[in-house]
Amino acid sequence: MNVADLRQEYMRAGLSETQADRDAMRQFEAWLQEAVSAGLPLANAMTLATASAQGVPSARVVLLKGVERGAFVFYTNYFSRKGQELAARPAACAVFLWSDLERQVRIEGTVEKVTPQESDAYYGSRPLGARLSAWASAQSEKVADRQVLEKAMAEVKKKYAEQPPRPPHWGGYRLIPAQIEFWQGRADRLHDRLLYRRQSSGWSIERLAP
Repeated sequence: MNVADLRQEYMRAGLSETQADRDAMRQFEAWLQEAVSAGLPLANAMTLATASAQGVPSARVVLLKGVERGAFVFYTNYFSRKGQELAARPAACAVFLWSDLERQVRIEGTVEKVTPQESDAYYGSRPLGARLSAWASAQSEKVADRQVLEKAMAEVKKKYAEQPPRPPHWGGYRLIPAQIEFWQGRADRLHDRLLYRRQSSGWSIERLAP
């Protein structure tokens, strides 16, 4: 296989300044709804990039769990690699790719923890197995083998049964955007790119060259 030969023409739609919502969050919610309505798998999946205190980048796919009060909410283990990096450098970039719609959204901003009450509410809504594994798995730490995880899970099940409390090291973050770029694929690689920048009175919009 020659990876360089893998190509695609983008022909589905365009994105103009007159079409786009003046509010970046409303524009995102409209695109997310279209991705969900199109039946795209894991339409709420986003690549989340963070960096260590030394500036070493890392990225992983996480699930968006809310668009609330002008921010993007996700949940994780605070002791995980991303949690440690966010503690050292509370900023991140998230990218949504909806390839069937020939769209991307890139979000850059600062990150802060949600309230304990918000984390409790979301944790309580998760399936039991997911709540138990938040206790059993020391995310990002080395383990000798699979049996170590399964043993830890069995011990947690025995200890908490069907009522595990939220671990203090597990909870949510809010990515508060400073800028959001909407990318729509177009023919001949002349893609549409609209960049929203947060201003004191709303959002500014500018077009970027593809």
